[in-house]
Amino acid sequence: MDTPVQDLRSNAKTRSHFLHPWQDVATGEVGDYTQLQRSSGIHVQDSDGNTLIDGPGGMWCVNVGHGREEIIEAVTRQMRELTYFSPWSVTAPITEQLAERLAALTPGDLNQVFFTTGGSTAVDSAIRFVWFYNNCLGRPEKKQVIARVNAYHGSTYLTGSLSGKLREKANMDMVEDRIHLLPCPKPKDRPAGMTVEDFCDAKVADLEQKILDLGADKVAAFIAEPIMASGGVIIPPDGYYKRCHAICQKYDVLFIADEVVTSFGRLGHYFACKDVFGVVPDLLTTAKGLTSGYVPMGALFISDRLMADIARHATGARPFYSGFTYSGHPVAAAAAMANLDIFEKDNLLDHVRTIAPHFEAALRGLSDLKVVTDIRVKGLMAGVECELDPTHPDEDRDVGFALKVDRHCHDLGLLVRPTYNACVMSPALTITKTQIDDLAAKLRAGIQRAMAE
Repeated sequence: MDTPVQDLRSNAKTRSHFLHPWQDVATGEVGDYTQLQRSSGIHVQDSDGNTLIDGPGGMWCVNVGHGREEIIEAVTRQMRELTYFSPWSVTAPITEQLAERLAALTPGDLNQVFFTTGGSTAVDSAIRFVWFYNNCLGRPEKKQVIARVNAYHGSTYLTGSLSGKLREKANMDMVEDRIHLLPCPKPKDRPAGMTVEDFCDAKVADLEQKILDLGADKVAAFIAEPIMASGGVIIPPDGYYKRCHAICQKYDVLFIADEVVTSFGRLGHYFACKDVFGVVPDLLTTAKGLTSGYVPMGALFISDRLMADIARHATGARPFYSGFTYSGHPVAAAAAMANLDIFEKDNLLDHVRTIAPHFEAALRGLSDLKVVTDIRVKGLMAGVECELDPTHPDEDRDVGFALKVDRHCHDLGLLVRPTYNACVMSPALTITKTQIDDLAAKLRAGIQRAMAE
């Protein structure tokens, strides 16, 4: 896949019958999308035969890289053996094995695995379980949920309401009586003269004050990504995550770690909440890297303690009336098992921890570009924020600039995911130092071309 890149957007229009996520439906125009036909390793190839680095790693998800024969063979074999089972009435060995394997990897007592179809349904299930839990404990008023501006938790009605990406809420109905959004914990946007430490204190205080304002007997849960991925790779101050967890424990508020992006190696560990941020949550959600995007699958992990609480208060049966046609799908489970085999065989977690400093250094090298005003990197995820005039903020202007960077990077052979005014990177964990340097060079050239334009 070393074909020279040229005229990437020619003949790249998709058929109008495919309505893409976030597509503008007012114009009626056919989307100008690059058509991808093949993939291998960290690269994808378009319909014109041009090769591009897959900078976003699909959508934060192709962790072991494209085209891994181990996963292809595993899902093919599973399809021949057992195509499907109904999770309501039967089970399958492959799904039972996956649940046991995952429970051994999760922190603390997060040993109950509830399989879903992806990240949105994992988070949706987490909130529904929290409400179910409080009903079982005789606390029907304890239903308020707190999240943050710029967080992203999914695209169902419930999880879309939890998400704090405010531009994306336009013209969409939301749950309004149980969801509360606190200010974003983005250090770059702290008030002038405030230290990062004082900013962290303020964000932790925001959470505590909101719990007190609503009433601790009314607040059910706080949900937080260790790093706000789709918000632009927003990395809260050191200690923020752990201190928020302590506040939740103080007031008997359940802490939900949304690790849909940060789990399965993105930060060099299977799960980052404990190993990187020192938190063992009450519930944890995952998806994406669970199968490296080869087959849709997500999971909600529930603390044994919560299950024991329900059992202790129950006077009869307490079914959790939630689930999906494809919960624990055997083909998805086979993909996840093969995915985990690759992690072990290739020592991918060690590789990420070893190569992450080079990834950070390469991207921080872009700081000499005058439009680059913030570079946020953790593990193998990064956000390079661009502002044309920081003294006169204009979100629409800078979002438009990021789209120009994306267009130029396409022409140079790099897929970029513009997130507001940030260029987001989350490549396959298999990436090498040489490939990182190539990625950073193409991103630099794309920004320079956009600046010239």
